[in-house]
Amino acid sequence: MTTIIVIPARWGSSRFPGKPLAMLGGKPLIQWAWERAMECKRAKKVVVATDDQRIFDVVKGFGGEPLMTKSSHLSGTDRVAEVAALYKADRYVNFQGDEPFLPGKEIDRLIEGMGAAPIATLARKLMEDSERKNPNVVKVVCDVDGFAIYFSRAPIPFLKNKTINYSLQAHVGIYAFSSWALQKFISLPYGILEQVESLEQLRAIENRIPIRVVSTAYQTVAIDTPEDLSKADQMLKHNKELL
Repeated sequence: MTTIIVIPARWGSSRFPGKPLAMLGGKPLIQWAWERAMECKRAKKVVVATDDQRIFDVVKGFGGEPLMTKSSHLSGTDRVAEVAALYKADRYVNFQGDEPFLPGKEIDRLIEGMGAAPIATLARKLMEDSERKNPNVVKVVCDVDGFAIYFSRAPIPFLKNKTINYSLQAHVGIYAFSSWALQKFISLPYGILEQVESLEQLRAIENRIPIRVVSTAYQTVAIDTPEDLSKADQMLKHNKELL
């Protein structure tokens, strides 16, 4: 089965404008994402889908493959679907460019673990207590078969029974879609829960499209704000293996 990785990259982030070109360790975040995606052995192509000439030029400059997409898209998945209209594949991976330290082997893990599911994503064990109440760290709860029941910015589930050893799971911002599921997803109206939580994956949950959650032991750092970038920069200084 053929897989294409798409990295949506827009300039106008409300929390961090210009984030794709923010510098980390001497190179822009979008280059980190590109290099990680290129490590993936199960993808035949990697495309950066942007709506900004500055991002386009930088990607072109470091040897990546940029594609100019519509500025009217409201989500990264809409941008992925525009790429899918040009490049045919069985699966499309929406790799959001804010996970600079996620190695390509974890993208391979996602693709392998997807199986026959229409959509798949990654989750990691929530390690720091400060992440529990951080709304930028999205949590996920799953059923016994490893499919998502719900995603939330709130700390779910509520740990009322302290005698049970339960680790909260943090969602990692990457999705694999079957070609069918991608087209179905973008055809659906925005859901109420999706709008309330500002989490597009809830559109699938509200419409009963299963999302398989693949566990990863890799502790990632999602960069949503300038403060997250500073944290990632400190991690980089203390762990040169991330380079």
